[in-house]
Amino acid sequence: MRYPDATPRPAAGGPPATRLRPRASGRSPVPRSRSLGLGALLLALVLALLPLPQDPRAVAATDSESSAVTKRGGRGPYDDFSGLEVTVHQTRNLRGQGVQVTWKGGRPTVGGTDFLQIMQCWGDDPAGPRREQCQFGALSLSGLNVGTHVGRRVLVAGTDPREKEYAEDIPDPEFPGNTTSPFVPFTPVSGPATGKSTDWTYFSPVDTNEEPYLVTQPDGTGEAGFNVQSSREAPHLGCGDPQGTGAGLRGRGCWLVVVPRGSYDPDGTQNNLRPQSSPLSTTNWEQRLVFPLGFLPVGDPCPTDRTERRMTGSELVTEAVTSWQSALCAGGATRFTFSQRGEEAVRSGLLAPTANSPGLGFTVEPVEPPEPSGAAPGGAVPAFVHAPVAVSGLTVGFFWEADDIGLVKDLRLSPRLLAKLLTLSYPYDVRVSTSDLPPPDHLKANPVSIVRDPEFLDLNPRFKEHPPAAMNYPGGILLSAERSDASKVVWDYLRGNREARAFLEGKPDPWGMKVNPHYADLGLPGTSLYEFPKADPTETVLSLSGKTIAYGALERSPYAGDLHEVARGTRRGSHNSKYEADLDTASGGLKLVGPAPLPGSRRAYGITESASAARYQLKVAALPDADGTYVLPTSDALLKAVGQFRDSAVPGVLAPDPARVRAGGYPLTVVTYAAASTGLPADARRDYARVMRYAAGPGQRQGTAPGDLPFGYAPLPAELSARAVAAADLLERGPVPRPTAPGTPSGTPGGPDPGADSGGGAGEPSTPVPAGAEPPAGASGSSGSGTGSSSGPGSGTGSAAAPPTPSGGTGAGAPSSAPPPAPSGPGERLAASATGTTPSLILGRIRWILLGVLVVGAAAALAGPAVLRFAGRRPNPSDSPRKGFRHLKSD
Repeated sequence: MRYPDATPRPAAGGPPATRLRPRASGRSPVPRSRSLGLGALLLALVLALLPLPQDPRAVAATDSESSAVTKRGGRGPYDDFSGLEVTVHQTRNLRGQGVQVTWKGGRPTVGGTDFLQIMQCWGDDPAGPRREQCQFGALSLSGLNVGTHVGRRVLVAGTDPREKEYAEDIPDPEFPGNTTSPFVPFTPVSGPATGKSTDWTYFSPVDTNEEPYLVTQPDGTGEAGFNVQSSREAPHLGCGDPQGTGAGLRGRGCWLVVVPRGSYDPDGTQNNLRPQSSPLSTTNWEQRLVFPLGFLPVGDPCPTDRTERRMTGSELVTEAVTSWQSALCAGGATRFTFSQRGEEAVRSGLLAPTANSPGLGFTVEPVEPPEPSGAAPGGAVPAFVHAPVAVSGLTVGFFWEADDIGLVKDLRLSPRLLAKLLTLSYPYDVRVSTSDLPPPDHLKANPVSIVRDPEFLDLNPRFKEHPPAAMNYPGGILLSAERSDASKVVWDYLRGNREARAFLEGKPDPWGMKVNPHYADLGLPGTSLYEFPKADPTETVLSLSGKTIAYGALERSPYAGDLHEVARGTRRGSHNSKYEADLDTASGGLKLVGPAPLPGSRRAYGITESASAARYQLKVAALPDADGTYVLPTSDALLKAVGQFRDSAVPGVLAPDPARVRAGGYPLTVVTYAAASTGLPADARRDYARVMRYAAGPGQRQGTAPGDLPFGYAPLPAELSARAVAAADLLERGPVPRPTAPGTPSGTPGGPDPGADSGGGAGEPSTPVPAGAEPPAGASGSSGSGTGSSSGPGSGTGSAAAPPTPSGGTGAGAPSSAPPPAPSGPGERLAASATGTTPSLILGRIRWILLGVLVVGAAAALAGPAVLRFAGRRPNPSDSPRKGFRHLKSD
């Protein structure tokens, strides 16, 4: 024990030391304990005020927003745009995606005046692009209340005093001997310039991304999701084409150009009180606001001479995996390739691999080998591990410019409304009715479209206040043609909802609407499908010029290729419906066409996933949880749902449970797993384990840079990250020895070996199987197993997965994966960690704990001398049980 310097050390067994008197001169010195107490209080104050390090995921989000660029307009010869501020919210790390553009300080759009025009351009000049390098002029605006040439490349001679280059009429390329107005040709990044204003060699009304007419609201603000295109979508712009090599590799940059329009033309006229001229006319072009766009390099992020590791699986992870590939490439000598594939096919491929099969698959439902027929003891047991890598949600994304409402920003859809859409129960989703073509008899009692459905209007009252025409709705909901686990999650949601289930059973809703009877034989109330069938066989016959052609549900409400295509089609505001007859000059017969979407009247919605919806800046509909609360798929809502999931057939692999999610959880939340066999060769197991570890660690940093977790996903909760790391450890370790006799566990000393199982009685393993593990084929006494051997690459067909949490390593540095005692269900375990544990949260908790300790310690140090002085006046009896401590008092 240490004593104060002023106190003499007592002799062993002697009387208590006498109290020293204060020094004769000056004030009494401050005891060291009191100085320490004051120091502790000061340290506590500093610690409380010390700023915490930011959560890296929050930093990533901030970094993404930091690429936002804002520019202010100027004053033109007749229109003043100096109060206008336009912000492009992402200008770096771009690919084919949506980019949010907002503005304020503009004059409200009235009668074809005061609007914005946006276009994408290429150009290597640091000052910005030339007008010939901009993709613009393909969309017809004839149905809108705007000037004649506002959406065109044509410049009428003599209407712009500052126009010098395209100031005179030119020979008409289509009618020799005649002249026509000049136009600004489009010059691609490679190839000849266009020869006329309607030359669609490079872009056309079908694939252009221009926004020729964006409305400013009465408060002077506006917003748009601009669909920027990389060289994959628009090779003539070259945005993202690789430039440089090695560490200097980058994508070719491009430009976003905003041209504000007022009410005057360049010559000061107001023809019909609105501008008539093209934004490419010199005077209008001089008012442009130019934003640089930095694109990621397009192409394979890895050299093709590296060892290839093939991955395949669910499109729910396509956005994440394609981001992670470049980081995985930079971290080793392996090239990881990914092919999108339906989960059923993935599981089948893992269970019956070939020499060239992908070794890693991404799936929602676990890989479940068939039941075993018995197995002999001894040998190594291959199994499948399941590592959670992504949390996302299925969404109804929409882009809806509604009559008298403008851009629709909020939408609510009940499960029953979704059931109506998925079963083609609105007549207009099957046939566009006219006086000659009434609704089909089996649907004629139903509202013709969703905007005439009282249930929809009650949930979305703005459509009741501003009722659009019945045909002015998004059309049939856009759906993926792929079979997938995602489709089953949607059907499970509908089957689990009382009202939606009753509708699918054939019971009318409160207003009398009934399900399309052609879906009655599909057993939807009792069976969830892995696809969205178009079961209505109705055909509508059209006539033109004495010829006929028919369309059905597949033409009126067509499929998209996958969920990503759903998002892209929705962003364009069209679901590519074809229900009009037109002459086909090539065949001499008829062909089906659909109306081109016009700016201001674009409407589409579809079932996609949250990452693609975020990528293309779609609005998403709110869906009700089990409490009836309408919820959007925010990260918080996704993680709340995960915290309520239960185990699937493979313990530890969580199954979506949309009908049970409540308390603000998003019902269509999904966890996607990476699955691989421990029967793979050691080098393949090591490489695939690296993918799992990256996905669980750096791959959960949210942002837009290569290697980041794209927005739309929720970062994995802490426990799921731990499970993924543990799964990687199991995979890298490889097959484990099979028990040599029933009831005899094998594995590392001190605990069961992960993935191993034994021949316990009644189908119960006497060696615990890790949570998330599906015991392998040929292992007797397992709760779920399959057939297969451990011989040969990719031959393992058993299954094992990650334990709920990792534990310390055992034996030869291999981590032990035996699960620790846990609460009664995985949902309870995850509920506490549903929001994850970030470094800032951990440090925040530690900070307050330390603060409390320091305060208590300081108080004790300050009060200690007084307490001890008081205690020193009351000597302990010699027979006190605390006799051995009585000399520790200090006077």
